[in-house]
Amino acid sequence: MSQLPQAAQRTACPVCQEPLEPADNYCGGCGVDLSAAPASAAAGDSRARSAVRLREADGRRPAPPGVPVQTAHDASGAAGRRACAACRSGMIDDDGYCEHCGHAQPRERDHMEHETAGVAAVSDRGLRHHRNEDAYAVATTALPDGGPAVLAVVCDGVSSAARSDEASAAASSGALAALESALTAGVPAREATHRAILEAAERVSALAASDHRPREHQRYQQENAPACTIVSAVITGELLTIGWVGDSRAYWVPDDRATQPARLTEDDSWAAQMVAAGLLSEAEAYADERAHAITGWLGADAYEVEPHTAAFHPDRPGVVIVCTDGLWNYAETAEQMAAVIPADARDRPLETARHLVGYALDGGGHDNVTVAVLPFPARTEGAGTA
Repeated sequence: MSQLPQAAQRTACPVCQEPLEPADNYCGGCGVDLSAAPASAAAGDSRARSAVRLREADGRRPAPPGVPVQTAHDASGAAGRRACAACRSGMIDDDGYCEHCGHAQPRERDHMEHETAGVAAVSDRGLRHHRNEDAYAVATTALPDGGPAVLAVVCDGVSSAARSDEASAAASSGALAALESALTAGVPAREATHRAILEAAERVSALAASDHRPREHQRYQQENAPACTIVSAVITGELLTIGWVGDSRAYWVPDDRATQPARLTEDDSWAAQMVAAGLLSEAEAYADERAHAITGWLGADAYEVEPHTAAFHPDRPGVVIVCTDGLWNYAETAEQMAAVIPADARDRPLETARHLVGYALDGGGHDNVTVAVLPFPARTEGAGTA
């Protein structure tokens, strides 16, 4: 999860006293937002303690890759209310907790999967955060000449910003809509990508002006405007176009693993600046606690948004991997990423996306993780929604 520069984190949660790790932005016990929770928060919060006891007792975690999260149906028939998925007797309050047993309920975005012709994507909340602040949008559309265009957008909500889950959702859906509109109108892919990122930026900025309020942990209102990163990939014929702002990444992995894979993006981050300036090695920079402080993002309080775009003409078949740092933290270099991608990835994009999410969870799952897999050349048949 991307981060704006911020002060050093606490060693224990101010609500439930759960021990914290330096990179944690949410408590793994009660789910409170650590960037917003005041140090004087009452340690005796009963609902937080109840949720902690339940998690310790049943070892609950997000659904594993390939298993869609199921939400409870409203057994009582009461309008707008639903029954607890754990005890089946209590009703769920506005914060997503059972009024009877205090259990935090699974959310639709805890685990998401989608496959369409030519692209598949999977997103998971991970093992440490109380909600998924990543989002993706994928589609296949037709160009004016009748040829296919395969699109993928992945966004990572900034952890220290308000409503970052809404920011990533707004950015991904807005960018995809703009890409589809421009490409079907005959706009070149690189210009379409540039426009799409600017449209995503406008949608995220608009959230700051709305009078909507967070549904979760309303006591701990955040001060920063909604914000997120973005990375996109467009395949049109023999052309691959990438666009990004922030530290979400795209990789190229050829089918022939004897040939060189490549990272297609450069991070807008503190670590990348240190490496570019020659002040630190890549290993040293990314080992620093400031590594993921981003220098570019989408949001009302961002500096002037400058979309990065790049175009490539791969000369052999392979896959494009578009992902948040919840994945690449566990496979940073192109070689490391290629090493964990199945040999048949181009033929099985959804299974590959599931495998990569599972790899991140097995590595610790300290962040939300989202990945889209695009076979190259584009495959435009034999896929459906998962």
